[in-house]
Amino acid sequence: MRFGYFLSTEEYTPSQLVEQARLAEAAGFEALWISDHFHPWNDNQGQSPFVWSLIGAIAEATDLPVTTAVTCPTYRIHPAIVAQAAATSAVMLEGRFTLGLGSGEALNEHILGEAWPSAPRRLDMLEEAVDVIRQLFSGEVVRHDGRYFTVDGARIYTLPDEPPPIYISGFGPQATDLAARIADGYITTSPDTDLLERFREGSGGKPAQIGMKACWAPTHDEAVEIAHRLWANAGLPGELAQVLPSPRHFEQASELVTPEMTAESLPCGSDIEAHIEGLRPAVEAGFEEVYVANMGPHYADMIAAYGDEVLPALREMSNS
Repeated sequence: MRFGYFLSTEEYTPSQLVEQARLAEAAGFEALWISDHFHPWNDNQGQSPFVWSLIGAIAEATDLPVTTAVTCPTYRIHPAIVAQAAATSAVMLEGRFTLGLGSGEALNEHILGEAWPSAPRRLDMLEEAVDVIRQLFSGEVVRHDGRYFTVDGARIYTLPDEPPPIYISGFGPQATDLAARIADGYITTSPDTDLLERFREGSGGKPAQIGMKACWAPTHDEAVEIAHRLWANAGLPGELAQVLPSPRHFEQASELVTPEMTAESLPCGSDIEAHIEGLRPAVEAGFEEVYVANMGPHYADMIAAYGDEVLPALREMSNS
Protein backbone atom coordinates (compact mmCIF):
# COMPACT_ATOMS: atom_id res chain seq x y z
CA MET A 1 0.00 0.00 0.00
CA ARG A 2 1.31 3.41 -0.99
CA PHE A 3 0.54 6.63 0.95
CA GLY A 4 0.42 9.96 -0.85
CA TYR A 5 -0.36 13.61 -0.27
CA PHE A 6 -3.36 15.30 -1.90
CA LEU A 7 -2.71 18.82 -3.26
CA SER A 8 -5.91 20.92 -3.15
CA THR A 9 -5.79 23.52 -5.91
CA GLU A 10 -9.06 25.00 -4.61
CA GLU A 11 -7.41 26.28 -1.44
CA TYR A 12 -3.72 27.03 -1.99
CA THR A 13 -1.62 29.27 -4.21
CA PRO A 14 0.72 27.75 -6.80
CA SER A 15 3.79 28.43 -4.64
CA GLN A 16 2.12 26.85 -1.59
CA LEU A 17 1.23 23.75 -3.61
CA VAL A 18 4.78 23.32 -4.87
CA GLU A 19 6.02 23.83 -1.30
CA GLN A 20 3.62 21.15 -0.07
CA ALA A 21 4.87 18.76 -2.74
CA ARG A 22 8.46 19.27 -1.59
CA LEU A 23 7.54 18.91 2.08
CA ALA A 24 5.51 15.77 1.37
CA GLU A 25 8.43 14.13 -0.43
CA ALA A 26 10.83 15.00 2.40
CA ALA A 27 8.38 13.62 4.99
CA GLY A 28 8.09 10.24 3.27
CA PHE A 29 4.89 10.53 1.28
CA GLU A 30 5.27 8.34 -1.79
CA ALA A 31 3.06 10.05 -4.38
CA LEU A 32 0.90 13.09 -5.08
CA TRP A 33 -2.70 13.66 -6.06
CA ILE A 34 -3.65 17.06 -7.46
CA SER A 35 -7.17 18.38 -8.07
CA ASP A 36 -8.23 20.09 -11.30
CA HIS A 37 -10.63 23.02 -10.88
CA PHE A 38 -11.63 26.19 -12.65
CA HIS A 39 -13.51 27.43 -9.56
CA PRO A 40 -13.02 26.66 -5.88
CA TRP A 41 -16.02 25.19 -4.09
CA ASN A 42 -16.55 28.46 -2.20
CA ASP A 43 -15.00 31.91 -2.01
CA ASN A 44 -13.31 31.20 1.34
CA GLN A 45 -11.13 28.57 -0.35
CA GLY A 46 -10.18 31.28 -2.77
CA GLN A 47 -7.87 29.62 -5.34
CA SER A 48 -7.99 27.69 -8.64
CA PRO A 49 -4.61 27.65 -10.42
CA PHE A 50 -4.28 25.81 -13.72
CA VAL A 51 -3.33 22.24 -12.91
CA TRP A 52 -1.19 21.58 -15.98
CA SER A 53 1.12 24.50 -15.19
CA LEU A 54 1.48 23.20 -11.64
CA ILE A 55 2.33 19.69 -12.77
CA GLY A 56 5.22 21.12 -14.77
CA ALA A 57 6.50 22.92 -11.68
CA ILE A 58 6.08 19.83 -9.50
CA ALA A 59 7.98 17.73 -12.03
CA GLU A 60 10.98 19.98 -11.45
CA ALA A 61 10.50 20.24 -7.68
CA THR A 62 10.13 16.56 -6.70
CA ASP A 63 10.61 13.00 -7.93
CA LEU A 64 7.17 11.85 -6.79
CA PRO A 65 4.53 10.28 -9.05
CA VAL A 66 1.53 12.53 -9.78
CA THR A 67 -2.12 11.69 -10.47
CA THR A 68 -4.78 14.20 -11.51
CA ALA A 69 -7.74 13.72 -9.19
CA VAL A 70 -9.56 14.31 -11.36
CA THR A 71 -9.65 15.99 -14.78
CA CYS A 72 -12.85 16.23 -16.81
CA PRO A 73 -11.99 15.77 -20.51
CA THR A 74 -15.38 16.60 -22.00
CA TYR A 75 -16.57 20.20 -21.59
CA ARG A 76 -14.06 22.79 -20.42
CA ILE A 77 -11.17 21.13 -22.27
CA HIS A 78 -11.46 18.94 -25.37
CA PRO A 79 -10.05 15.41 -24.91
CA ALA A 80 -7.42 16.02 -27.62
CA ILE A 81 -5.95 18.85 -25.52
CA VAL A 82 -6.15 16.75 -22.36
CA ALA A 83 -4.25 14.01 -24.21
CA GLN A 84 -1.50 16.45 -25.19
CA ALA A 85 -1.28 17.88 -21.66
CA ALA A 86 -1.14 14.40 -20.14
CA ALA A 87 1.52 13.22 -22.58
CA THR A 88 3.72 16.22 -21.83
CA SER A 89 3.21 15.72 -18.09
CA ALA A 90 4.23 12.06 -18.41
CA VAL A 91 7.39 13.07 -20.29
CA MET A 92 8.32 15.69 -17.68
CA LEU A 93 7.65 13.25 -14.85
CA GLU A 94 9.64 10.54 -16.66
CA GLY A 95 6.71 8.16 -16.68
CA ARG A 96 5.52 8.86 -13.13
CA PHE A 97 2.17 10.28 -14.23
CA THR A 98 -1.35 8.86 -14.02
CA LEU A 99 -4.21 10.57 -15.82
CA GLY A 100 -7.17 10.55 -13.44
CA LEU A 101 -10.42 11.36 -15.26
CA GLY A 102 -14.02 11.92 -14.24
CA SER A 103 -17.35 13.06 -15.64
CA GLY A 104 -16.97 16.49 -14.03
CA GLU A 105 -18.93 19.01 -12.02
CA ALA A 106 -21.06 21.86 -13.30
CA LEU A 107 -19.03 24.11 -10.97
CA ASN A 108 -16.08 23.90 -13.37
CA GLU A 109 -17.52 22.75 -16.68
CA HIS A 110 -20.50 25.04 -17.29
CA ILE A 111 -18.30 28.11 -17.77
CA LEU A 112 -18.37 27.99 -21.58
CA GLY A 113 -22.16 28.26 -21.57
CA GLU A 114 -23.23 24.75 -22.54
CA ALA A 115 -26.12 23.07 -20.75
CA TRP A 116 -25.06 20.60 -18.05
CA PRO A 117 -26.30 17.14 -19.05
CA SER A 118 -27.59 14.18 -17.08
CA ALA A 119 -25.20 11.73 -15.43
CA PRO A 120 -25.72 8.97 -18.05
CA ARG A 121 -24.89 11.39 -20.86
CA ARG A 122 -21.81 12.65 -19.01
CA LEU A 123 -20.58 9.08 -18.64
CA ASP A 124 -21.17 8.41 -22.35
CA MET A 125 -19.12 11.49 -23.15
CA LEU A 126 -16.37 10.37 -20.78
CA GLU A 127 -16.19 6.96 -22.45
CA GLU A 128 -15.79 8.52 -25.89
CA ALA A 129 -13.22 10.99 -24.53
CA VAL A 130 -11.12 8.14 -23.13
CA ASP A 131 -11.19 6.47 -26.53
CA VAL A 132 -9.99 9.70 -28.20
CA ILE A 133 -7.20 10.14 -25.65
CA ARG A 134 -5.99 6.57 -26.08
CA GLN A 135 -5.98 6.93 -29.85
CA LEU A 136 -3.82 10.04 -29.53
CA PHE A 137 -1.47 8.35 -27.07
CA SER A 138 -0.61 5.94 -29.91
CA GLY A 139 1.35 8.67 -31.72
CA GLU A 140 -0.59 8.02 -34.90
CA VAL A 141 -2.59 10.54 -36.90
CA VAL A 142 -6.11 10.45 -35.48
CA ARG A 143 -9.34 11.18 -37.28
CA HIS A 144 -12.39 10.73 -35.10
CA ASP A 145 -15.97 11.66 -35.93
CA GLY A 146 -17.94 10.57 -32.91
CA ARG A 147 -21.22 11.34 -31.22
CA TYR A 148 -19.68 14.04 -29.04
CA PHE A 149 -16.18 14.81 -30.32
CA THR A 150 -14.43 15.42 -33.61
CA VAL A 151 -10.69 15.12 -34.19
CA ASP A 152 -9.38 16.03 -37.63
CA GLY A 153 -5.93 14.69 -38.45
CA ALA A 154 -4.37 15.28 -35.03
CA ARG A 155 -1.09 13.75 -33.91
CA ILE A 156 0.78 14.14 -30.62
CA TYR A 157 4.52 14.33 -31.17
CA THR A 158 5.79 14.67 -27.59
CA LEU A 159 5.01 11.31 -26.03
CA PRO A 160 6.38 9.24 -23.13
CA ASP A 161 7.89 5.82 -23.78
CA GLU A 162 4.68 4.23 -22.47
CA PRO A 163 1.21 5.83 -22.43
CA PRO A 164 0.23 7.02 -18.95
CA PRO A 165 -2.36 4.84 -17.23
CA ILE A 166 -5.90 6.22 -17.14
CA TYR A 167 -7.84 5.95 -13.89
CA ILE A 168 -11.52 6.90 -13.66
CA SER A 169 -13.38 8.20 -10.64
CA GLY A 170 -16.57 6.52 -9.52
CA PHE A 171 -18.92 7.68 -6.76
CA GLY A 172 -21.88 5.52 -7.76
CA PRO A 173 -22.59 2.19 -9.46
CA GLN A 174 -22.72 3.48 -13.06
CA ALA A 175 -19.42 5.37 -12.91
CA THR A 176 -17.79 2.50 -11.03
CA ASP A 177 -18.90 0.05 -13.70
CA LEU A 178 -17.50 2.32 -16.41
CA ALA A 179 -14.17 2.51 -14.56
CA ALA A 180 -14.11 -1.27 -14.25
CA ARG A 181 -14.79 -1.69 -17.94
CA ILE A 182 -12.47 0.84 -19.60
CA ALA A 183 -9.98 2.23 -17.06
CA ASP A 184 -6.60 1.06 -15.83
CA GLY A 185 -7.62 1.86 -12.25
CA TYR A 186 -10.25 3.40 -9.98
CA ILE A 187 -10.42 6.66 -8.02
CA THR A 188 -12.79 7.56 -5.20
CA THR A 189 -13.03 9.71 -2.09
CA SER A 190 -15.14 7.33 -0.03
CA PRO A 191 -13.99 4.07 1.61
CA ASP A 192 -17.15 2.39 0.33
CA THR A 193 -16.26 -1.29 0.35
CA ASP A 194 -19.30 -2.23 -1.74
CA LEU A 195 -18.25 0.03 -4.62
CA LEU A 196 -14.62 -1.04 -4.27
CA GLU A 197 -15.61 -4.69 -4.47
CA ARG A 198 -17.87 -3.89 -7.44
CA PHE A 199 -14.87 -2.36 -9.19
CA ARG A 200 -12.59 -5.25 -8.26
CA GLU A 201 -15.01 -7.83 -9.63
CA GLY A 202 -15.79 -5.87 -12.78
CA SER A 203 -12.18 -5.04 -13.60
CA GLY A 204 -10.56 -8.32 -12.71
CA GLY A 205 -8.70 -6.81 -9.77
CA LYS A 206 -7.24 -3.58 -11.15
CA PRO A 207 -5.76 -1.07 -8.65
CA ALA A 208 -7.72 1.57 -6.75
CA GLN A 209 -6.86 4.92 -5.19
CA ILE A 210 -8.68 6.88 -2.50
CA GLY A 211 -8.29 10.47 -1.34
CA MET A 212 -9.39 11.72 2.08
CA LYS A 213 -9.07 14.94 4.06
CA ALA A 214 -7.84 16.03 7.47
CA CYS A 215 -7.52 19.38 9.24
CA TRP A 216 -4.41 19.93 11.33
CA ALA A 217 -4.38 22.72 13.92
CA PRO A 218 -3.02 23.14 17.47
CA THR A 219 -6.47 22.46 18.95
CA HIS A 220 -9.51 20.45 17.94
CA ASP A 221 -11.78 23.50 18.12
CA GLU A 222 -9.54 25.56 15.82
CA ALA A 223 -9.38 22.72 13.34
CA VAL A 224 -13.18 22.33 13.31
CA GLU A 225 -13.58 26.06 12.70
CA ILE A 226 -11.09 25.95 9.80
CA ALA A 227 -12.55 22.82 8.25
CA HIS A 228 -16.12 24.09 8.49
CA ARG A 229 -15.30 27.54 7.13
CA LEU A 230 -13.31 26.19 4.18
CA TRP A 231 -14.81 22.78 3.43
CA ALA A 232 -18.40 22.56 4.72
CA ASN A 233 -19.29 21.70 1.11
CA ALA A 234 -17.66 18.28 1.63
CA GLY A 235 -20.65 17.38 3.78
CA LEU A 236 -23.25 17.91 1.06
CA PRO A 237 -25.12 14.71 0.14
CA GLY A 238 -25.99 13.01 -3.12
CA GLU A 239 -25.31 14.62 -6.49
CA LEU A 240 -25.16 18.24 -5.33
CA ALA A 241 -21.39 18.36 -5.88
CA GLN A 242 -21.96 17.48 -9.54
CA VAL A 243 -24.85 19.82 -10.35
CA LEU A 244 -24.47 23.09 -8.40
CA PRO A 245 -23.04 25.66 -10.82
CA SER A 246 -21.12 28.22 -8.76
CA PRO A 247 -19.25 28.83 -5.48
CA ARG A 248 -22.18 30.98 -4.39
CA HIS A 249 -24.58 28.06 -4.71
CA PHE A 250 -22.23 25.82 -2.74
CA GLU A 251 -22.06 28.45 -0.01
CA GLN A 252 -25.85 28.53 0.15
CA ALA A 253 -26.19 24.75 0.24
CA SER A 254 -23.40 24.43 2.83
CA GLU A 255 -25.52 26.36 5.33
CA LEU A 256 -27.26 23.01 5.86
CA VAL A 257 -24.00 21.49 7.13
CA THR A 258 -23.33 22.14 10.81
CA PRO A 259 -19.92 22.39 12.51
CA GLU A 260 -20.80 19.22 14.39
CA MET A 261 -21.31 17.38 11.11
CA THR A 262 -17.94 18.62 9.88
CA ALA A 263 -16.22 17.55 13.11
CA GLU A 264 -17.63 14.04 12.79
CA SER A 265 -16.58 13.62 9.17
CA LEU A 266 -12.78 13.98 9.39
CA PRO A 267 -9.87 14.10 11.85
CA CYS A 268 -9.45 17.58 13.34
CA GLY A 269 -6.66 18.92 15.54
CA SER A 270 -3.26 17.54 16.46
CA ASP A 271 -4.21 14.24 18.10
CA ILE A 272 -2.12 11.67 16.23
CA GLU A 273 -4.46 8.80 17.08
CA ALA A 274 -7.43 10.70 15.64
CA HIS A 275 -5.61 11.10 12.34
CA ILE A 276 -4.62 7.43 12.27
CA GLU A 277 -8.18 6.37 13.02
CA GLY A 278 -9.53 8.77 10.39
CA LEU A 279 -7.61 6.93 7.69
CA ARG A 280 -8.15 3.43 9.07
CA PRO A 281 -11.27 2.73 6.93
CA ALA A 282 -9.31 3.40 3.72
CA VAL A 283 -6.43 1.21 4.85
CA GLU A 284 -8.64 -1.65 5.97
CA ALA A 285 -10.67 -1.48 2.76
CA GLY A 286 -7.51 -2.45 0.90
CA PHE A 287 -6.93 0.39 -1.55
CA GLU A 288 -3.54 0.20 -3.24
CA GLU A 289 -2.98 3.93 -2.75
CA VAL A 290 -4.29 6.22 0.01
CA TYR A 291 -3.95 10.01 -0.27
CA VAL A 292 -4.66 12.63 2.37
CA ALA A 293 -5.15 16.39 2.00
CA ASN A 294 -4.79 19.02 4.69
CA MET A 295 -7.33 21.80 5.17
CA GLY A 296 -6.14 25.21 6.30
CA PRO A 297 -2.86 27.01 6.98
CA HIS A 298 -1.06 24.46 9.18
CA TYR A 299 -0.02 22.17 6.33
CA ALA A 300 3.69 22.16 7.18
CA ASP A 301 2.97 20.92 10.71
CA MET A 302 0.53 18.34 9.36
CA ILE A 303 2.98 16.98 6.80
CA ALA A 304 5.76 16.76 9.39
CA ALA A 305 3.56 14.98 11.93
CA TYR A 306 2.33 12.54 9.34
CA GLY A 307 5.88 11.78 8.29
CA ASP A 308 7.03 11.22 11.87
CA GLU A 309 4.06 9.33 13.32
CA VAL A 310 0.97 8.84 11.16
CA LEU A 311 2.50 7.25 8.05
CA PRO A 312 4.58 4.72 10.04
CA ALA A 313 1.43 3.67 11.92
CA LEU A 314 -0.57 3.36 8.71
CA ARG A 315 2.14 1.28 7.08
CA GLU A 316 2.22 -1.03 10.05
CA MET A 317 -1.57 -1.29 9.91
CA SER A 318 -1.52 -2.10 6.19
CA ASN A 319 1.03 -4.89 6.75
CA SER A 320 -0.78 -6.51 9.66
